[in-house]
Amino acid sequence: MVNSRVGYWCDAGWDGVGWGLGAVVVGTTLTTIVFWVSALVIVGLMLVVWATSVAIRNASIVDIFWGFGFVAIAWVALATTDGHGVRSAFLVAMATAWGVRLTVYLAFRNIGEEEDYRYQSMRRRAGDRFWITSLGRVFGLQGAVMWVVSLPLQIGISQSERGFAALWVIGAVVFVVGYLFESIGDWQLARFKANPNNAGKIMDKGLWRYTRHPNYFGDATVWWGIGLVAASTPIGIVGLIGPVIMTWLLLKVSGVAMLERGLHKRRSGYSDYVERTSAFIPRPPKPSETA
Repeated sequence: MVNSRVGYWCDAGWDGVGWGLGAVVVGTTLTTIVFWVSALVIVGLMLVVWATSVAIRNASIVDIFWGFGFVAIAWVALATTDGHGVRSAFLVAMATAWGVRLTVYLAFRNIGEEEDYRYQSMRRRAGDRFWITSLGRVFGLQGAVMWVVSLPLQIGISQSERGFAALWVIGAVVFVVGYLFESIGDWQLARFKANPNNAGKIMDKGLWRYTRHPNYFGDATVWWGIGLVAASTPIGIVGLIGPVIMTWLLLKVSGVAMLERGLHKRRSGYSDYVERTSAFIPRPPKPSETA
């Protein structure tokens, strides 16, 4: 009787392991499919946006479609696979809320304006070849970064395991904090710039009193929230490369570092603002030396 009972539980245990391994294999296969489908969606989107930029001679539209690309990836992943319903809904809602807001904000800010100075500089250096070189240097590069940053969406939406559900709540809270920082920071800056009396002045009110880049801090925090939700499954931990890359880009490449090189030259008193205000993570400002 003992041996038969042991045998029964061993069989049941191996069956459980088999089902578990089967779920992992199936989940991994579905995730691989999403990887390829997402890549194809990004290629298609970037080709359309590139062709449009050539027609209107303005590569800045790639920035407008940056957020929209992640929305498309999230919904395609949802339509392609049968992941865990609650986690998938969380991630799709996060990507949609963030991406739609960013797309609308940048569209209102950029449409009708001249091409961003970064692309103007690249256009001058490339000359008549910019229309084709921009396909790789601008649109291809942003597409590749989009695919990597969106890994937590692709993985988290496609995996069927429930995982560690507490991370859904933690990730959602982190996301909301980041979303508020980014959207409120953008709104405050837009209001500040809309006042002609503020021309040439430094925005150091509201959230900008605690960090020189609340929008960039919020952007990075949004992606850490998405990454934490995706990391509720073991393979989802791989997706944390997305927020790591996003944070690095915002701090060292296309965000804080690039913007501040110009601000030091264009804004009188910006060095004092730098001395008293955190560059990224919000904290109370240091007392002014003149105070």
